[in-house]
Amino acid sequence: MASDGVEASKKPLFRDITADEDEPEITEIESLCVNCEEQGMTRLFLTKIPFFREVIVSSFTCDHCGFRNAELQSGGRIQDKGVQYSAIIKTPQDLNRQVVQTEFATIRIPCLDFEAPSKKGSLTTVEGIISRAVEDLEQGQQLRQIESPEMASKIAEFLIKMRGLLALSEPFELVSADTSTVLFNCGTHAPKRDPDMKITHYTRTRQQDVDLCIVSEESDIKEDEVIGVKDGDFNTQNEVLHFNVNCPSCNAPCPTNMKLVNIPYFKEVVIMATCCDACGHRDNEVKSGGGIEPKGRRITLVIEKSEDMTRDVLKSETCAIQIPELDFEMDFGTLGGKFTTVEGLLQDFKAQLGGENPFVGGDSSQSSTVEKLHHFCEQLDQIISGKWKGVHFILDDPAGNSYVQSFAAPDLDPQLTVEDYERSFEQNEFLGLNDMKTENYEQS
Repeated sequence: MASDGVEASKKPLFRDITADEDEPEITEIESLCVNCEEQGMTRLFLTKIPFFREVIVSSFTCDHCGFRNAELQSGGRIQDKGVQYSAIIKTPQDLNRQVVQTEFATIRIPCLDFEAPSKKGSLTTVEGIISRAVEDLEQGQQLRQIESPEMASKIAEFLIKMRGLLALSEPFELVSADTSTVLFNCGTHAPKRDPDMKITHYTRTRQQDVDLCIVSEESDIKEDEVIGVKDGDFNTQNEVLHFNVNCPSCNAPCPTNMKLVNIPYFKEVVIMATCCDACGHRDNEVKSGGGIEPKGRRITLVIEKSEDMTRDVLKSETCAIQIPELDFEMDFGTLGGKFTTVEGLLQDFKAQLGGENPFVGGDSSQSSTVEKLHHFCEQLDQIISGKWKGVHFILDDPAGNSYVQSFAAPDLDPQLTVEDYERSFEQNEFLGLNDMKTENYEQS
């Protein structure tokens, strides 16, 4: 019995539904029936939706009155910022853009002044979003023609315009905004930058944090009320802190080690390492120990030899990466903070675009996109092996907290260029330095 308990504790909290597991673990809780106020039974099941996220499936049944109800709730982590995707739809291929819509996401079509409010999470396409909206609006049209002919006539005119979008009578913009998590809108130019899609990260308003249950309406924490750890309590350079978090892969409890490290010729950074015994997931994350710099920093490394692959790289969570020779650009905030090497970072690109990309395999994949990604990974292999020289590896960090090791330090490295620049308004907003609300994006 003890061994069974140990084995159960090592299993992931959110598990994939497989044929190997005979009976999924279901938690049963007695709860009040809202219909007859007798005691019913709620059953909870924690699992993963393929290509989406962790979810909690709940089902309620009441044997007294026969009332039943089923819900699907998100079990994933709420991201630090909201995200807004704006895509120009102008070709039939654009209608096949895949969209992961969470329960907190809204979809807008500005040219029709149309907005679909947040609802249950789904994996769909642009065409699926419009078709579903048309089906919802068509319901009850016969009754409207009797009760309110004028309203029915206006809706009929609007439906003609919606069907015109599917026929692509003219290009239109589709905007998807999500306050809770990163909303994946698959581009048609992957792995290259999509010229028809703009991604904007924004700081949530206090009311949006309240809606997400991150803070309560009564909470009003002041800066001087936050309790921290004083430097005198321990040696920051020698001590390693240990604390428990939820695994980002399976959400099971797992330990994280944190240490303050001084990088020569740069600054102090906080390195956090997580290893999950339940699913085997290993990860490290880096955060700056010195705050946001007054200016942004752009670092350009010209890769000339295989030794350049061993250069240490500190990529902060606010850093964007460009490889002009591959026409590749990774947006701000992607992959999180990492302390690795040039080769390690390129290998992470391959993992994200290839093996870990759910849209590369299965029925949702498109042959043209898969071929582009495979060709891109082959080009990365050429750079890693040293067969492709003269490649520019650019880190663009508006917070100024990224770093590439110099082999000539403290002297100038002829292969390394560091440029400080003034941040744009959008970059300040991404860093949370502007007092700017989500409504500003919606109006623009």
